[in-house]
Amino acid sequence: MDNIQITLNNVYKNFGNVRALQNISIETNPGQINCILGDNGAGKSTLVNIISGVFRQSKGEYRINNKLTSFLNPMEAMKVGISTVYQNLAIIPILNIYRNFFLGKEPKKGRLFKTLDKDFAINTTIEELNKFDINIEDPERMAGTLSGGQRQILAIARSLYFGAKVLILDEPTSALGVRESNKVVDQITKLKSQDINVILISHNIEQAFMLADRFFIFKGGTMIAQFEKNETSVKKLRELLER
Repeated sequence: MDNIQITLNNVYKNFGNVRALQNISIETNPGQINCILGDNGAGKSTLVNIISGVFRQSKGEYRINNKLTSFLNPMEAMKVGISTVYQNLAIIPILNIYRNFFLGKEPKKGRLFKTLDKDFAINTTIEELNKFDINIEDPERMAGTLSGGQRQILAIARSLYFGAKVLILDEPTSALGVRESNKVVDQITKLKSQDINVILISHNIEQAFMLADRFFIFKGGTMIAQFEKNETSVKKLRELLER
């Protein structure tokens, strides 16, 4: 599948008697950074878990490129190009960098007895990270030796290599210092030129405003507002979230 537009129409999600989402309608487009802002418990995670196939909505429509869609699990979503980079990154510190890049999808060689194609894995890891200005001289070293920003970029590069057209980023700079955060922000911005549909979950209003083209403001399981960037400001977003 090429570029992916995501549309949710009048979506609800209940967990027993608890209503986690109520009447949510949003649209996110390729070549845009779409930011979901809200405090803990606002419904942000539930929303992206529906988009990524972790949950199914209790009511309402989920459309991809205007086609009704339903996923049974995240693997189905990943097959059409929807990938999530969580805060914990799914990076295993004690594994080599190149093994982390191909985690669970290791390239094989040989006909009868297939073995890891180590040279291909190493060369591909170096090449893909170079695209993000990350130069790894020794991809055989443990991933735990990478900085926080480098790990974040490794997770993003891995998703894109395996075909992500919708990239959900869950608080991608929350555990990083200012310098590392700025590096990650720069690389996220570049995804727009690749027509990636970026869905960014954030608490950081200033950073979100710097990055995003469109904002969806969540509170208590409802979407209280949405704006294009030219329709709002950091002050306006903060006022809405602090009400």
